[in-house]
Amino acid sequence: MLQLWKTLRGSQLAPAVRAFSALSATSAPGKVDVEPIPASELDKLYSKLEIELRGVDPAVLKSYTWFANTAAGHLGIETGKCWAPRKAHHDRLTLLKSVHIYKKHRAQYEVRTYFYYLTYHKLTGSTMDTFLEYIERNLPEGVALQASKTELQQIPEHLSKPPEQV
Repeated sequence: MLQLWKTLRGSQLAPAVRAFSALSATSAPGKVDVEPIPASELDKLYSKLEIELRGVDPAVLKSYTWFANTAAGHLGIETGKCWAPRKAHHDRLTLLKSVHIYKKHRAQYEVRTYFYYLTYHKLTGSTMDTFLEYIERNLPEGVALQASKTELQQIPEHLSKPPEQV
């Protein structure tokens, strides 16, 4: 195995070969056998990853959106639509200034919540897990992230066969 590594390290194929986790050396030097991966360990495929960002500061959300899209570009993830609603969501709360009397004197509080929506297409399970972990670890304070995934699956056998004639 060490001789195989020394041979591959100097070649141009080293980064591509490192991606395979199941390598074994044969008796002939310089040859590599790649063992097939069992069906239970195949990577899942996702057609879409939708991310919703919420925060109280629109500048922080815009900066974090740029960061997430740049990270996706470095991982080779196809970026889809990235948009934000024009207006923020307003939550207003009106309270009396005094506990007991003076109903005319009130204080009004308001919380503005800004949203950003990001969409990524055609991901594998391992790439998506790596990407989500990376952007979640670098999530700034005051920003909430909600991710929803759309997984691709094969059609079950009972649906792929035509129905039997009665």
